[in-house]
Amino acid sequence: MLDAEKPNYVKLVEDTPLPRIALCRQSFRADRIDDPAAAVRDAMAGAACLSKVRPGMSIAITAGSRGIAAFPELLTAIVSEIRARGADPFVVPAMGSHGGATAEGQRALLAKLGITEEVIGCPIRSSMETVELGKLDNGMSVRMDRYAHEADGIVLFNRIKPHTSFRAPNESGLAKMLSIGLGKQSGAEACHSRGIDEVPIYVDLMARMKLERSKVLFGVGTIENAYDQLARVVVLDSLGLLEAEQPYLQEAMSNMPRLPLGPADAPTAEGQLDVLVVDQIGKEFSGTGMDPNITHRFSSAKMQAQARIHISRLAALELSPRSNGNANGAARADVITARLEADFDREAVYANSITSTVLMQAKIPMVMPDDRSAIQTVVKTCGAVDITQVRLLRIPNTLHLEYLYASEAMLPELRDRPGIEITGELEEMRFDNGFLVNPWPGAHG
Repeated sequence: MLDAEKPNYVKLVEDTPLPRIALCRQSFRADRIDDPAAAVRDAMAGAACLSKVRPGMSIAITAGSRGIAAFPELLTAIVSEIRARGADPFVVPAMGSHGGATAEGQRALLAKLGITEEVIGCPIRSSMETVELGKLDNGMSVRMDRYAHEADGIVLFNRIKPHTSFRAPNESGLAKMLSIGLGKQSGAEACHSRGIDEVPIYVDLMARMKLERSKVLFGVGTIENAYDQLARVVVLDSLGLLEAEQPYLQEAMSNMPRLPLGPADAPTAEGQLDVLVVDQIGKEFSGTGMDPNITHRFSSAKMQAQARIHISRLAALELSPRSNGNANGAARADVITARLEADFDREAVYANSITSTVLMQAKIPMVMPDDRSAIQTVVKTCGAVDITQVRLLRIPNTLHLEYLYASEAMLPELRDRPGIEITGELEEMRFDNGFLVNPWPGAHG
């Protein structure tokens, strides 16, 4: 960009010095399954509830909007195991209002995640039509996807993990897939209608009614390790499913990656950080684009009051193409780039935000032309006493935290920290036409 073309606000930050950075590698607990299909076969073979699947039954299997590790392989294996027992499986998108709250959008979102009829070997039946199973005591309607309702049986499939906006015995997992995912837009809207802090109450009540009044046979849950890899596959009978899922949530919570802040042996990261740079946000990294469990920037005031990390400034540089325009995580940044703003699809973001009642998800922060100016802006305004000694971390996204870049000022506290190794030499932040190009190793390069 020529000087004459630069907005005045860019000129205000262009002389801001940026710190030298070094590549670091974190080590986390790493239980891992290398053969997802075999894990599904073993889990299902050992589950007595599989006897509920009988020849000739039509079985609806749920598929959500999250980027689950080994998603296509796992779903294909579930389809195969059900078909091997003589039943007729099909998949229903179970993602509430995601995908722009349209049948076509939800099918397209699954395709972005590698889930197509050709890959999984069975039909995908996508519709936003629901039927009412009943009403809660407060009159709230409990809705179920019509295709799933009309099937002879339902198999829930989802990853079990901490939710991004609340704490409860059941958070993201099979209970939420049942209550919100299979409720489609109308059911998700009802569940969120009393505000985000009330969601876990209605997740529980709606899931229990659906277990009583629909044809849920069992659930298949996965747990991932800190490297976004498959660590466990479990099969849970519909009878007592909510209670059976709860210990696995605790396991998933203990597996989560974290920023290297605060005592290494503390249950969660804690402390102050001047600047966090997040290369990509998106739905495959977190339902909220940037996982607040990592950044401690929550949309819930109740959760924010419990935050243990305080990041003065956060810059988000890009929206993942696999997010299909849903950029609601951008709201949790202080500065984003023009290219992220250009990928912001109001249809996807607004439908998600209105349904959840969390309107702040639809906000757009300050927009700077490119990576360099965005990072200079957050450094200049972070409030550090000496910005030449800024404590800065750069991560590829909030799901993959094995590798990160740390500024020179942070290296003394990281050198002796258990579980982290400084693997690269100090180097300048490098830009090509304004794009940050210091590379990531492996898959995130």
